[in-house]
Amino acid sequence: MAITAFVALIATTSLSRVMDGVQSLRATADRTYEVNRAWMIISRDLRHFSDRPVRDEFGQIEPALAGGELARFALSFTRAGWHNPNANPRSNLQRVNYRLEDEALWRDSYSVLDRAGDTEPYSVMLLDGVEDMQLAFLASLDDLEIPSGGAVPDTSNWVTNWVVDVGSSDTEMKNPIGVEIILQLQGLGEMRRLYALPPL
Repeated sequence: MAITAFVALIATTSLSRVMDGVQSLRATADRTYEVNRAWMIISRDLRHFSDRPVRDEFGQIEPALAGGELARFALSFTRAGWHNPNANPRSNLQRVNYRLEDEALWRDSYSVLDRAGDTEPYSVMLLDGVEDMQLAFLASLDDLEIPSGGAVPDTSNWVTNWVVDVGSSDTEMKNPIGVEIILQLQGLGEMRRLYALPPL
């Protein structure tokens, strides 16, 4: 009887460890999927970037792309390739915003480009557990520096805000040619991606 009880104890302990391992593996797989899915959506949007300024709900002109800590949204831009399978009377362009709120990365999109006062965004939480989001923008190829023997550009000299200069009389703002996005994720640390913007 003692031997039976001992064997049962070992079997129960082993089964418990296996179940804990399976749950941990499943949680890791789910988290990896969520992170990859968020990056995929961001990449898809930026790959379809379109040089189309919009008018916001206050009647102000927003440049085709804006972002950084000084901007209204962490990243906001117009993208093309908005599928229209029902052939609705609308543009194939879409305005999207990325913002960080309550340690979660959100994506806002609008049904129209030039918004009215009552235009509401369609908001989707892309990823939770996001502690910080930083951006850097490459203004021109003249600012592109690649360290000797390396393949990854040095982004330390890229600008961290891409916003309209309110002190300038020039109302038009050129677009950056590259964007770096850095996400600080709980349990995963820092992840960064570099994007070249069309038509580069």
